[in-house]
Amino acid sequence: MNADRLPPVAPEVTATLVENLSPRLRKRLDAAVTKLGARTTRRDGDTVTIEVDDETELRLHAPGGVVATTDAITCGCLLAPACVHRAAAACAAPAADLAPELVDRPTAEVPDPVSVTDLAAASATAPASETDRAPAPALDSASSPEVASPDQRAAADALWSAGAAVLEAGVDGAGAVTQSALLRAAHTARLRQLPRVSGAALSVVTLLRAARAGDPSYRTADLVTALAELLGTAHRVGTSSGAELAAVRGRARRPYSPDGSLRLYGLFTEPVVTDSGHGGVRTWVAGSDGRLFTVGDVAPGGVGRALGVADRAVRLGDSALTHRELGRAGLAVAGATVSPDGRLGAGKGVKAVTARGAAWTEPPLAALWETPPSEQAARALRSTSRYADPDGGGSDLLFLDVELLGAVRESGGSCLLARCAGGVPVRLTVADDDPALAHRDNVTLLAAAPGTRLRIIGRLVPAPHPRLTLLACSHPSGEGTIDLGFDRLRRADLPDPTAPVHPAPPRPGGSGAHSPLYLLERRVEQTVPAGRAALGMLGDVTAETRRIRRAGLPTAAGLLTALCASAARRDRDLFGRLLPADTDGFATHWLAAARYTAAVAESLCSAAWDPTQEGAR
Repeated sequence: MNADRLPPVAPEVTATLVENLSPRLRKRLDAAVTKLGARTTRRDGDTVTIEVDDETELRLHAPGGVVATTDAITCGCLLAPACVHRAAAACAAPAADLAPELVDRPTAEVPDPVSVTDLAAASATAPASETDRAPAPALDSASSPEVASPDQRAAADALWSAGAAVLEAGVDGAGAVTQSALLRAAHTARLRQLPRVSGAALSVVTLLRAARAGDPSYRTADLVTALAELLGTAHRVGTSSGAELAAVRGRARRPYSPDGSLRLYGLFTEPVVTDSGHGGVRTWVAGSDGRLFTVGDVAPGGVGRALGVADRAVRLGDSALTHRELGRAGLAVAGATVSPDGRLGAGKGVKAVTARGAAWTEPPLAALWETPPSEQAARALRSTSRYADPDGGGSDLLFLDVELLGAVRESGGSCLLARCAGGVPVRLTVADDDPALAHRDNVTLLAAAPGTRLRIIGRLVPAPHPRLTLLACSHPSGEGTIDLGFDRLRRADLPDPTAPVHPAPPRPGGSGAHSPLYLLERRVEQTVPAGRAALGMLGDVTAETRRIRRAGLPTAAGLLTALCASAARRDRDLFGRLLPADTDGFATHWLAAARYTAAVAESLCSAAWDPTQEGAR
């Protein structure tokens, strides 16, 4: 059975089913989830049936695409409804995101860079280049700013404790019971009007399940980011006030504000496929003033839905254009409504009719490629940073003119190397490896055509060297554009293979690539798979901290020392018995280290895009 074939289950349903199990059955739950994964499933309308054995069937009823109540999961075994099968099915299914309009938003949550005591103390001795990346947030200037309610603080504390328990156990120990505690806390937080931290918790659960299932798309770095978002945002609920608190709480639904009449020009359409089982498309358009907007259609369905929705009509006014057609045409919109991150609303008062589009080389679109790459990268970093305001708008897209140089090998495979303005080498990677999409095949073909000059659109990947996921490009023949997730290039579209090959530049070097910051990053990542105990067995890290200090990173050295000491610390009572580990203290040290490494990585990324800073590449 593939988990993607099961309907999403509401977090409170999974939590309730697990909580109702007896202690004996809870111990068997992880094994039951694994065993259930080997069974076949079949779908009949809104109902999915799992064959538990030759005589027993388990049914999940999902009207509207989501299993919303415990009664919607039924089992035919003799122990039902108190059996382990119902809870195992809920744990195997994707966790439902009850705010689907937020599902395809890539922006990370915002932990407070200086709210952790140990980080603030360590930063006091750091050089300006390190501490400037973590400014203290300004509080609301009102004499009595709004603060979180006791119920909200209690909900945030529960999420902090659940996240700290994940760090304590690691992926290997964070089974279905640990995940259900996180789901229960997420549900409570949503009821307490804290949708932002609730969404972060659901992301952690989704990644934990992917890691434990051996999903090839899982990356430890993604879970590190999700845990840092969860812990940082949960901590800030109790310390924020005024406007900052409003940002920390987040929004259950995206607000749309009037924006009058807009003349829009299509750029491209990209598929959207999420870990929670949602699929669809996002079409990017630009206004006559250069502002970027999106029109999306994302719902439960996975990659199959993404492929189908691309050729459906856009839900905007009276337009009959499909998403892929809009990516190359234009719209005239009256009564437009726009969210802070540029999404176009489709309310009853919105009127839209088809209009002429523009080529990428024509105004107003051509202006998008005229901004220097370093400025575009800085803007994209402000948008993608986990310290960014989620309602602050901005885009993580870059618009570049490049010359293809060929394929280069990396530790995780190969990617396409190109050279953009100023001679900066850029690595172009696949946006989605799903074989049903065209990304991988298109990038492979482009890698076989060195010397080709293209106009491209890509999404910034924060890294110590310039890196993008490739989303769209001009056709190699110069006629039209290619949506790299949907359109498929052919060899006949490429220039003569005997074209001269341009030598690839050397691998990124300089201070950014060889910075010993990785010594701290490695310890932060090691905690996630194996838990606190594995980090506590490392022993003396004096040699590592000495090397970090010699590189001018005293804050990183202090954080590494504090992190490893906290992991190894186990106090005893008066009788010599070990006391429970300080999970909260360790989570605080881990969060400070994770947040610091992310901030420094953003600085290195920004410097790498600047052609005047050769040492950063």
